[in-house]
Amino acid sequence: QVHVMESGGTSAQPGGSLRLSCQVSGYTANFYCMGWFRHAPGKEREGVATIDDEGDLVYVDSVKGRFAISKDSTLNTIHLQMNSLKPEDSGKYYCAAMWGRIGSRYRLESQVYNYWGQGTQVTVSS
Repeated sequence: QVHVMESGGTSAQPGGSLRLSCQVSGYTANFYCMGWFRHAPGKEREGVATIDDEGDLVYVDSVKGRFAISKDSTLNTIHLQMNSLKPEDSGKYYCAAMWGRIGSRYRLESQVYNYWGQGTQVTVSS
């Protein structure tokens, strides 16, 4: 059974930094693509950043230059380094994984992902 676990969510001040991590267990091959999504109250869930098995990166415009997604040598483990945080970055951050190949233009679409974690809360306020 595939299990997606996020960690690292907490509170931070504007301008601060946080690092989120996600590990997917129960799947013995590399997922094609993994990513981070966020959902704030009163807003739709949005894709934040994705990374595929070749290291190709996709970011939503609002986080470009501030956030960095990466993966490490541990199977199906990714991180999201969030710098220069803004209050509008607040929300519940979800990790997702997919095993089907899809063009980069679609990777921030939540409906293409097969597995999801329970989310980790990020709150940015002074």
